[in-house]
Formats: sequence, structure tokens, C-alpha cells
Amino acid sequence: MTENKKHYLSIDIGGTFIKHALISRSGQIIFVKKEKTPQDINSFKDILRSILNEYTEQVRAVAVSCPGKIDSYEGVVYYGGALTFLHEFRLKEFIENHTNLPCSIMNDGKSAALAELWLGELKGITNAGVMTLGTGVGGGIILNGSLHLGSHFQAAELSFMLLSTEFPIGMNTVAGSKGSAVSFIHQAARLLKLENPLDGKTVFEELNKKNEIIYPLFEEFCYSVVIIMMNMQSVVDLERVAIGGGISEQPILIEELNKQYKKILDSSPLLGSMLTPVEIVPCHFRNEAGLLGALYHLFEELDNK
Repeated sequence: MTENKKHYLSIDIGGTFIKHALISRSGQIIFVKKEKTPQDINSFKDILRSILNEYTEQVRAVAVSCPGKIDSYEGVVYYGGALTFLHEFRLKEFIENHTNLPCSIMNDGKSAALAELWLGELKGITNAGVMTLGTGVGGGIILNGSLHLGSHFQAAELSFMLLSTEFPIGMNTVAGSKGSAVSFIHQAARLLKLENPLDGKTVFEELNKKNEIIYPLFEEFCYSVVIIMMNMQSVVDLERVAIGGGISEQPILIEELNKQYKKILDSSPLLGSMLTPVEIVPCHFRNEAGLLGALYHLFEELDNK
């Protein structure tokens, strides 16, 4: 392949799969593949080498989205979310040494925010955020048109927001527990006596019927998500928040979040008068968010060199 026809490799490392895609400079995904995520560092390196070898002659650079606290400047992974074996792995160095190509690394939640900023629901928005609802609550914050990383690369680690003044802090009171979509589905499935505790499809079918067995639980879950959102809003004054994660594909979720948001504002004249309501929308990108957001970060790094 000639140099002017080369594209970019983007890799999205998840707890279950590693997705990898060939993407054009304009963000057009040529194709996507995935591999099962290994559970130890040596197997992970082997899979990564195999992926890189497949693309090296076709691409100009490599972008990576990864869970954990990511030092984007040095390209080091800390803790790695569910992939604890990635702790202190110098991922950028590993890829650059193997391919002799430029590489950038970004946290997965922040990658989702960058994807929305580049080509999605946050395009043209100066101050905005993404909340990803999954096992916990991840996300990214856009301030003055740019991703806010924070002093320690921990901005928008929403799972660690405290939602109680009780001491000692119980992990069931932090945002990552209260706003966990996975936990909500588990609880709803148990109330419905479903065999599969992760049968989100059936849970939402029943929610759309306003099933009285689980709808109060859904309202409580959405209320918790809105509390997290309002706490974030009170600090950084956002225009729009895009909701990500598989659950965000359900229109009833966005409908109920807006309902709970209005309910809180209406219940307090002070909040209602002082806090300008944030616009709540679903993310445009779902499975492709990490791939596209990591690539946008790569372009930012290359443009600044």
C-alpha cells in the first residue's frame, strides 16, 4: 500500500474483547475485528503483537483506548480497570517499539467523550460531558472545547463520587454502585424471576409496559444517575451530557432521566432558579466510541508535535 493511501489502526481494549479497526483520517471505519481479551500480561502481549503485525504495513500510526487510569503523556496504564494485570504496563512504548510507528493511549471513558466531541452529540459544544453506564459509571468532561484530564488523569472518574455523608463510607453508596446499569439489570431480573440475571432485553420490554414490579427500581436508578449528573453540573456547568453504555440505546432511559431531573429541579425553588438544566441525550456512538475517540486523541497529539 502506498504511503498516501495508508489509514490508521485503532485498538479498543475491553474486559471481554479487544476490538481493532482500520480507520480513515476523516473517521470512516474501513472494517472492525475483535479478539477475546486474555487474562494475563504475556497472553495479552501475544495478542497485541498479532494484531499489530496484521496492520503495520497498512497504517501511519496506532491509537489505543484502554480501561484504567491512563497517563496519556507517558502512555502508561495504571490499575487497568478489570484488567488488573495491565497495572504499570508501558503500553505506548511496547507498541512503538514493535511497530516503529507513532502511538497514543487514552482512557476508555474519555475516548467516548472524544468520539462524541469529534463526530457525535458533543460536536460544536463548548462545555459538555459523557456518562457511560455499565458495571460502574465512567465518562469524560469537555471544557472550553477540549478534554479535561485533570492533574492526575482522573477527571470524570465518576464511579468514585461520594453520594452519602455517612462514615465510614460504604461502597454501596458511591456513584459506581448507585449508577451501575449492570447492578440495576441484576436486581430487576431477580424481581422478575428471570433465569438470566443479565437479560436486559426482557427487563426493558417490561419497563416499556410500565411493569409495577420493577418500574420503581428503574425510577430509583435514574434518580441516582441524575444526582451524579447534577453534582457534576454544579461544579463544571455543562451544556449537554451524552449518556453511553448499552443501556443508552433504550429511549425510555433518556425519557426517565429527563423526568427525574425535572422532578428534582421542581422540588427545590433554589435549585430550579440557580441551576440551568443540562440537556440529556444518548451518545451517538456505541461500540465504535472507543475506536474513534482514541483516534481523535492520536490526531491531537500528532498535530501538536
